Amino acid sequence: MAAVEVKNIIKTYDKGSVKAVNDVSFEVHDGELFGLIGPDGAGKTSLFRMLTTLLLADSGTATVEGFDVIKDYREIRNIVGYMPGKFSLYQDLTVEENLTFFATIFETTIEENYALIKDIYEQIKPFSNRRAGKLSGGMKQKLALCCALIHKPKILFLDEPTTGVDVVSRKEFWDMLNHLKKQGITIVVSTPYMDEATLCDRIALMQNGSIMSIDTPENIVKSFPKTLFAAKADNIYRLLQDLRTDQEVESCFAFGEYLHFTMKDEASEVENLEKRLTEKGHQNLEIKEVKPTIEDCFIRLMEK
Repeated sequence: MAAVEVKNIIKTYDKGSVKAVNDVSFEVHDGELFGLIGPDGAGKTSLFRMLTTLLLADSGTATVEGFDVIKDYREIRNIVGYMPGKFSLYQDLTVEENLTFFATIFETTIEENYALIKDIYEQIKPFSNRRAGKLSGGMKQKLALCCALIHKPKILFLDEPTTGVDVVSRKEFWDMLNHLKKQGITIVVSTPYMDEATLCDRIALMQNGSIMSIDTPENIVKSFPKTLFAAKADNIYRLLQDLRTDQEVESCFAFGEYLHFTMKDEASEVENLEKRLTEKGHQNLEIKEVKPTIEDCFIRLMEK
């Protein structure tokens, strides 16, 4: 039995004019760290709200640990931990008061499941008497995770947990997730950060309410069908325009300080392309072959 099973889920807003989730199906295996990867508006939050019984789908079915998200919503709420994208704890309560409150709701105590949250809680314990609203972004994140874990859930749903926090806090957070995974907790996490995709066991790439691809990060990268090149020159904007209008270039987009592009035909065309660009007056032109990333794969799937 899959930990999470979603079949043909559809969710619309504004009387059906906006399809937030468009016929989505996937499974999350028991003990897996599964990532929903996509930008704002991809449908990730709507999916999370349906799986945590906070939102009803227009059609389709979904189960969590075998429980139906509509008929068995009470059972599901007892076995999942949910950390929404927006910090939603009581800002006027202290760290300790928030934790005690959530433990009491689930008829448990901080002490009973302390071993599960110990590594995280130790980092915020010095601020246990500080109001939650006065914590930094990284500390709010750790407190929210503690509150989501306090009843020892079987599955953890984390909606964009690292958005708006610094790089160090992001790394610490993913280290914590790997530690929790080793303790047997199934984790479903959403993120707009493509670099975080490689930290998941499997990922679903989402755009405009639909899933474009589901596989391991390694397999998605391996499936990139063309040789990928990176280019830069003194006038990067003019280079972008010239590459996009070149009849031999299939696609081109900005990627950091470089432009990433593919050719309609393979590598043999690149020398001729370099010659054409030089003739157009590009200075300090550099073209090299590069390995595709998840972001390259995502952009290519979007263009289909």
